[in-house]
Amino acid sequence: QVQLVESGGGLVQAGGSLRLSCAASGRTFSRYAMDWFRQAPGKEREFVAAISRSGGSTDYADSVKGRFTISRDNAKNTVYLQMNSLEPEDTAVYSCAAKITYNSGTYYYDGMDYWGKGTLVTVSS
Repeated sequence: QVQLVESGGGLVQAGGSLRLSCAASGRTFSRYAMDWFRQAPGKEREFVAAISRSGGSTDYADSVKGRFTISRDNAKNTVYLQMNSLEPEDTAVYSCAAKITYNSGTYYYDGMDYWGKGTLVTVSS
């Protein structure tokens, strides 16, 4: 099993930036593809970004492409989400998720095995 703990959320003005972190427990972090999802008030959870085990492959939701960057440091058991040019529509609880995989170059959009509890990002206009 792996436990995921997010941090870095907070209140930011539109146009600002935040960097979220997701720290994973255990020694097998490099076996997991990682995702970020978000859930805004009154809305369903949606995919934000994904990264492969190796970090060499990434993908993003259209709504965040060019503004958000997902990265990982397997030595630190941590995945990051750098968020720039934030908009009020980005306000949500952001959660990281992990999916164990034997394929180092693949990322996933669903079917995640483990979830963090999330961190709140609020973007004011």
